[in-house]
Amino acid sequence: MSKVKVKKQSTWIDMTAMSDVTVLLLTFFMLTSTFVSKEPIQVTTPASVSEIPIPETNLLTILVDKDGKVFLSMDNADQKVETLKAISEPYGITYTKDQIAAFRKLQSFGVPIRYMPAFLDLPVEKQDEEVKNLDNKRLGIPTDDGRVEDGRGVISSDNEFKRWVAGALSINKDLKIAIKSDKTTNYPIVKKIIDILRGDDLRQNKYLLITSLKQASDEKG
Repeated sequence: MSKVKVKKQSTWIDMTAMSDVTVLLLTFFMLTSTFVSKEPIQVTTPASVSEIPIPETNLLTILVDKDGKVFLSMDNADQKVETLKAISEPYGITYTKDQIAAFRKLQSFGVPIRYMPAFLDLPVEKQDEEVKNLDNKRLGIPTDDGRVEDGRGVISSDNEFKRWVAGALSINKDLKIAIKSDKTTNYPIVKKIIDILRGDDLRQNKYLLITSLKQASDEKG
């Protein structure tokens, strides 16, 4: 008895639908992903077991490196520019359109206000070089009160950090404050920042501390 021959057919699968799904997924992740902002300095945060999420909007972040240099970051670019103009006015400092545009692009900033116009005039590459120079005396927002001398004589050296925070809060009363400090930063440096926030001028007794999540294995170690 002869065998029945089965007709061979080519196995072809239409992948059009799968391709459409892949493109849709890629588009979704691209539109909903939050990119990490470039920070001027590298900070390794201490670990904790807290899982309270940090808000993504209405946030003023205080970045403190291991040497105590202070940087600030605001999520709203328009409010950041308004704050810059507000605290610069008492110093008689104004900015060009190019300088405002350069400041708007900064994710974080940390130079004395008198040096801000010159810093904003630098190309982005030069700005990065300035920030990476750890010996740069013009790096970090001043947190001291008093008067200092330079080659031109005695100049005012008031607490610019306090001015920045007060200016930002005057523009956005719903602003939340978060402190991100390196785990090797000496406690007195962080305490000084907290004392300024809680002082009579600012009276900010609520703030967030940004840390990395401690795993169970870390506690055993």
